[in-house]
Amino acid sequence: MATRNSAAKRTPPPPPPARRWPMTLAGLLAVLVLVTSGVGWAWVKYLDGKIDRINPFAGLGDRPDTGASDDATFLIVGTDSREGVPKSTLNQLHAGGDSCDCTDTMMLVHLNAKRDKATVVSVPRDSYVTFPAHKDKNTGRDVGESKGKINAAYTLGGAPLTVATVERATNVRIDHYIEVNFLSFVGVVDEIGGVDMCTPIALKDPKSGLDLPAGTTHLDGVEALKYVRARYISSDPTGDIGRTQRQQKFMTQVLARATSTGTLTNPLKLKGVLDAVLGSIKVDEGLSAQALLDLGTKLKGLSNSGVTYAQIPLKTMDYQVKDWGSTVLWDDAAARVLFDAIRDDRDVANPGKSTTPPAKGGSPSGGTAGAATTVEVAPSDVWLQVYNGTTTPGMGGKAYDALAGLGFKMSAPAKGGQAIGVTDATQTVVRYDPRWDRSVQTVAAALPGSRLEPVDGLGRTIEVVVGSSYTGVTQVAVAPAAPNAGKSPGAGGPSAAPSPSYTTTTGDKVVCK
Repeated sequence: MATRNSAAKRTPPPPPPARRWPMTLAGLLAVLVLVTSGVGWAWVKYLDGKIDRINPFAGLGDRPDTGASDDATFLIVGTDSREGVPKSTLNQLHAGGDSCDCTDTMMLVHLNAKRDKATVVSVPRDSYVTFPAHKDKNTGRDVGESKGKINAAYTLGGAPLTVATVERATNVRIDHYIEVNFLSFVGVVDEIGGVDMCTPIALKDPKSGLDLPAGTTHLDGVEALKYVRARYISSDPTGDIGRTQRQQKFMTQVLARATSTGTLTNPLKLKGVLDAVLGSIKVDEGLSAQALLDLGTKLKGLSNSGVTYAQIPLKTMDYQVKDWGSTVLWDDAAARVLFDAIRDDRDVANPGKSTTPPAKGGSPSGGTAGAATTVEVAPSDVWLQVYNGTTTPGMGGKAYDALAGLGFKMSAPAKGGQAIGVTDATQTVVRYDPRWDRSVQTVAAALPGSRLEPVDGLGRTIEVVVGSSYTGVTQVAVAPAAPNAGKSPGAGGPSAAPSPSYTTTTGDKVVCK
């Protein structure tokens, strides 16, 4: 028989009608942003005064490139801490034993530059990964590089090693960090009046205490936490993977409930939610009240259909490792396609699809007519900054327009502005970071006769200093089958990605109807 709260014994209330939510993300990031976008500055100041902040980026070196301009990636972790949880609650949760001081849940949440789309990737807690060199959290001693389960990174080096390990595994730079402890799920769910969870089959896990019948059940906080923690369900042999899918559905339901019941516009209800959240959350120092307010304002138009949930592609869910036991092994090549798309702010469901349509008429402004030159990396995956290296007014602007017409991403603060200290360039110079040696070949093809100049540490944005010999650009097209598709960006930048070999779904398909 299902273990349910009293509300479950009544007929569940009808689900709210489908509509646009102020935003749909994952966990407490969503709560924080909804708060800031819906109720104003006074509540943001209240939040800012009570929230606990840490520095998860302390001492980190050799971090991934910052990726696409203006996007943002959050790492949300749920720790296995029992601190402050009543013993009676722990017994209900079948969690009365010692906590492991590790992460029980881990999600990457990526917001695109326009803030109209989000991607959520759940990371299996038993993923077998590399821990970068770090300082031991307990002894302060220097520890060399090693391997193990990703949830142990927190045990070994706290939040900084957790961030470093995720960045090492994904090559995606983390911009913000949110850490949640055991209590947050229970308190927040209870404050919003519980959530409806639907399942086509019965789910029972003796270790978490979950006993859920087929159909729709209304869960309180304790039962909801059993649902998201369940890993040993006999009817679901997928283990951690099924668990991450249930977590995604749970997060979607929490936001649907919060936005449909008026919680976020009712000061008394909202204060209860905030108090439940603030007592069990830590965020990075960059998430100030103003930053949250700005983020909430930009995310008001994000709908449930704009949120994509992606599953990390795996080789095996039972990779045996000495001293670690059964681990989850990623399919590295396929995972690179997913994480490259996130880092480059591309659609994860169509990672090889250009977001910029080709120029009409066969030749972009200032370009050269004729057959397109074949390239490996699409212009839409390459970021440029264009400068005028001559004394001729408008030369840089002309090249800027022509390159933008080819589909290149333009990140220049000034359209074709003057290069500092350069006024007599004859040959166009293309300055690039050697790590992006494949991307720069696309630029070279579009600017025949230009000179390539490698510059260590320049980053992903390639600089073009236009010389007086510039006469226009050449049309380029991605090869039908790129030989290095899926290659690590560390070997030269993003590739023309193949069709994804991982699964995705959108929030409107996850929510219980």
